[in-house]
Amino acid sequence: MLNKNTICLWFDGTALEAATFYAATFPDSKVLAEHRAPSDFPSGKQGDPLTVEFTVMGIPCLGLNGGPAFKHSEAFSFQVATDDQAETDRLWNAIVGNGGQESACGWCKDKWGLSWQITPRVLTAAFTDPDPAVAKRAFEAMMGMTKIDVAAIEAAVRG
Repeated sequence: MLNKNTICLWFDGTALEAATFYAATFPDSKVLAEHRAPSDFPSGKQGDPLTVEFTVMGIPCLGLNGGPAFKHSEAFSFQVATDDQAETDRLWNAIVGNGGQESACGWCKDKWGLSWQITPRVLTAAFTDPDPAVAKRAFEAMMGMTKIDVAAIEAAVRG
């Protein structure tokens, strides 16, 4: 890996499965390499899959099969900017439909416990609108959602 900064994600033996899913789901994503352990380690043996190099939307990542000691949490998430409802639905449904779970305000979690924010650009634009009333209406609309409804955000912006 030649990148100076890489996101390392801890998995319990499923790094390749997760990386393969991300590569199939998100644009500009791919599995680059899988590396096997050169020696025994706390959660595996010599020759077991140890790390997987991959990208998620161009971001370099390393999946580490470190065992069951650590779990993902909402303290780290990927935020994915979507252009429309179709893209929002496709990504949300891919994550949730593959053993993941819905959360609030555009957040969901994949089956490996990694959190994703599927965030339509219209929502971000509404939050940063110079009119505080527009931002407030959009924010209040979002607070009642799981997956973001673009039409409902646009209606909130209009008032």
